[in-house]
Amino acid sequence: MKKILALSIAAALAVCSVHADTKIVIKGSDTLGAKLVPQLAEAYKASHPGVSFSIAAEGSTTGIAAIIDGTADIGMASRRAFDTEFSAAASNGRTLKPTIVAYDGIAVIVNSSNPVSRLTKAQVEGIFSGEITDWSAVGGKAGPISIYTRNTSSGTYSDFKKMAMSGKDYAGSAQKMAGNEEIASEVGKNPNGIGYVGMAYLSAAGVKATSVNGVKPSIATVQNHSYPLSRSTFYYTNGAPTGEAKAFLDFTLSPAGQKIVQEVGFAPLK
Repeated sequence: MKKILALSIAAALAVCSVHADTKIVIKGSDTLGAKLVPQLAEAYKASHPGVSFSIAAEGSTTGIAAIIDGTADIGMASRRAFDTEFSAAASNGRTLKPTIVAYDGIAVIVNSSNPVSRLTKAQVEGIFSGEITDWSAVGGKAGPISIYTRNTSSGTYSDFKKMAMSGKDYAGSAQKMAGNEEIASEVGKNPNGIGYVGMAYLSAAGVKATSVNGVKPSIATVQNHSYPLSRSTFYYTNGAPTGEAKAFLDFTLSPAGQKIVQEVGFAPLK
């Protein structure tokens, strides 16, 4: 009896040990990875105490690359993968599978003291491409416009260029930031600053969102796509997700997960 009991305890401890070693590796988008995914992970761990997470939010390009090279279970991305990335995955014997997990609006932000509160899409394009260089040209007080953008590994960097700038290059004077929080911080300190962030970062001190073509970013305007800079955000996996990665993806899409999506500042899936 004692031997059987000892074997049972040993087996139970072995199962617990395996479960305790379960780690979900997630890499990619700062838009998703700085706030939303860590909060989803904390909620998930509350009911899955044996699971741990490694989350690196360094840009959508890094998340997709991590799925291609097999160094992550989930790649976070605020943009769709490029054809070249799908080809690279196939060449590596892997399959990029996107799953939409939330909707977002790329909000154009200015300093709270700036009298400018509405811009047309043409004005946004002109400012960020460097064709408009003074606030007086768009109804503000005279002063040079300071532009803050994401860096080139960011999905938001490429999405904004495509959606707001007709594919034009950014102004040479634009200052590249590593993440949404950095852009919001710089614009909040600079009365002449302008930048863009995901909606989850609009609560930063000293900033406000402008309308674009008369529409402000919000859960409602992003869900119905009336806000011109609305977009989907993604988890990428190697083919259909399995195991703990699938369980976490399913949690993200569940009512509980989508409630967190909305609480953080994204628009939940309909």
